[in-house]
Amino acid sequence: MSKNIPELYGSLVFNDKIMRNKLPKDVYKALQKTIQTGTHLELDVANAVAVAMKEWAVENGATHFTHWFQPMTGITAEKHDSFITPTGGGEIIMDFSGKELVKGEPDASSFPSGGLRATFEARGYTAWDPTSYAFIKDGTLYIPTAFCSYTGEALDKKTPLLRSMEALNKEATRLLHILGHNEVQSVNTTVGPEQEYFLIDKALYRARKDLVFCGRTLIGAAPPKGQEMEDHYFGVLRPRVSAYMHELDEELWKLGVPAKTKHNEVAPAQHELAPVYDTTNVAVDHNQLTMEMMKKVADKHDLACLIHEKPFEGINGSGKHNNWSISTDTGLNLLDPGKNPGDNLVFLVFLTAVIKAVDEYADLMRISVASAGNDHRLGANEAPPAIVSIFLGDEINQVVESLEKDSEFHNHAQVQMETGAHVLPHFMKDNTDRNRTSPFAFTGNKFEFRMPGSSLSVAGPNIVLNTTVAEEVRQFADALEGTPEAEMEQAVRKLLKETISEHKRIIFNGNGYTDEWVKEATRRGLYNLKALPDAMPYFITPKNVELFTRHHIFTEGEIHARYDILLENYSKAIHVESKTMVEMLQKDLMPALLAFTGDTAKAATQKKAFAPSISTASEEKLVAELSSLYDIIADDVEQLISDTAQAERISDPLEAAAYYCHTVLEQMNTLRVSADRAESLIPDAYLPYPTYDELLFSV
Repeated sequence: MSKNIPELYGSLVFNDKIMRNKLPKDVYKALQKTIQTGTHLELDVANAVAVAMKEWAVENGATHFTHWFQPMTGITAEKHDSFITPTGGGEIIMDFSGKELVKGEPDASSFPSGGLRATFEARGYTAWDPTSYAFIKDGTLYIPTAFCSYTGEALDKKTPLLRSMEALNKEATRLLHILGHNEVQSVNTTVGPEQEYFLIDKALYRARKDLVFCGRTLIGAAPPKGQEMEDHYFGVLRPRVSAYMHELDEELWKLGVPAKTKHNEVAPAQHELAPVYDTTNVAVDHNQLTMEMMKKVADKHDLACLIHEKPFEGINGSGKHNNWSISTDTGLNLLDPGKNPGDNLVFLVFLTAVIKAVDEYADLMRISVASAGNDHRLGANEAPPAIVSIFLGDEINQVVESLEKDSEFHNHAQVQMETGAHVLPHFMKDNTDRNRTSPFAFTGNKFEFRMPGSSLSVAGPNIVLNTTVAEEVRQFADALEGTPEAEMEQAVRKLLKETISEHKRIIFNGNGYTDEWVKEATRRGLYNLKALPDAMPYFITPKNVELFTRHHIFTEGEIHARYDILLENYSKAIHVESKTMVEMLQKDLMPALLAFTGDTAKAATQKKAFAPSISTASEEKLVAELSSLYDIIADDVEQLISDTAQAERISDPLEAAAYYCHTVLEQMNTLRVSADRAESLIPDAYLPYPTYDELLFSV
């Protein structure tokens, strides 16, 4: 490392320390007021910030600037402009104005808009988000921005996220004031998104059309060894992986991303990076940067980083655990139970609000993580089921039960762990275990939303979390407003008792992987929305439209636009997968199968001619199976081509997505069974692409 870590960290970020040093005091104070309270930033302040930002960027080698935004593609977007301004006489100056800082104009019709913008209606705007620091990458100053159309509709993920943060801030601050905490001026949510990923050799990656075009393997026989030995999880880092992780940490630290934890995950070639939590919109920006830097650094190490939710069949896929909490500007974590959770009224109020939110809006929780990739993962052994439920743990569950029953809660005394080895230091046992099968688990002072997929922007899940909790907090505030101080605790406990009694069905502390839980969830009336097309109709129900419009998160038009975009993205993903699978089978596997069948038959004939008394029954049996598989694959490929063509003709987005899900994808799954069986019989030398053995065990 060229610098020690404290010097390295944030060295390419226009952070608070830089702003204090570079900006005049009045400008710095005005900018901080905007960041902390959301007040409008005047143009003269923006001009002063722009000059300082440009000078700092140029000092650090930047020649260009870009408004960096998050359209509905799921990835980020950027257009680079240089700082140069001609002055005449063949000379230039390096210039950057406040107007250029606060506003950009990308083409709004070329990004997914769900019909909000026609092709000929091109103008759109990017607007600076001063709450997320600018940074330098590859010689360009990156300015985090929101993105909207000419008529003001949000065409990105940041704008509704910021709206949801404001909604929760407003309602939570109001409720805290009613509860007597008048010192609180603002409430914010924080997030720490853990990121799982795979690393494979770059040359092998390039030799697989399915990985290049789709991010996941569409065919592939299982290797002799997978994850069944449980030897990869937290295992020793291999040299290439360790070198990659070291450089990734360094690059992320330069950009102010607080990368904290790194380790091997359960599946071979799978790993994880976890950051320290940050304010939600900053954490979302950082996670987008993390995914980008993972791929970029991997390329330098002749590796390919796979962030698809299920790149390999038969082993664990990758998720992105969203650790979410709520805190005040006074430093109070509203989800921290403290030493006496039964008496911590603020904690109980906000815990109950979350329980109610997840129960009433479980459909939105599921939709917020829905994608073609994540549908493969949810319900498998490494991920929670598609059924949304809450895990509270023994202690908090008993607190909730005591609230409902009006009984006294007795704190659990902390127990010292007995390891049986006296040389080991003493430490205290946690009051509750962890539940890795739960979609939404309480983990001490936060909730871990385990359903998001590894490639997903965590903006969506956090928009839903912030908005739904804001709604429940609003209802609590309405119910308690005007209650005399002397009667407040009794009124609060009565409200919490009624709420828990009505919504306790969402609480489940058992094993979410079992068939028994699926039956029990059905009995409780919980949703089991297994695929995106099954879930999407709930997005536009009156209940959910009313929620988003009440809190000004989305307009009705923005809701329906996102409904169309999510369905179209789902259909397009499976369409590309289908075409790629057909190409791989027709150009790669089937010719290999045919060649091996012919060579095997030829060998049997030669064997018989050379030694007529020696049986060729085994060769003939193999040839018969190979020939049969070829015919089955050929017929199934034709059926897949026909099904895909039929899907293309369907104009309704929901109908098309459902057809891709239940017909095209099912045909792909059927076809894969035969293809994988054939691959398992063919020697590697016949195959023009690398097998699972090479992909998973070569790094």
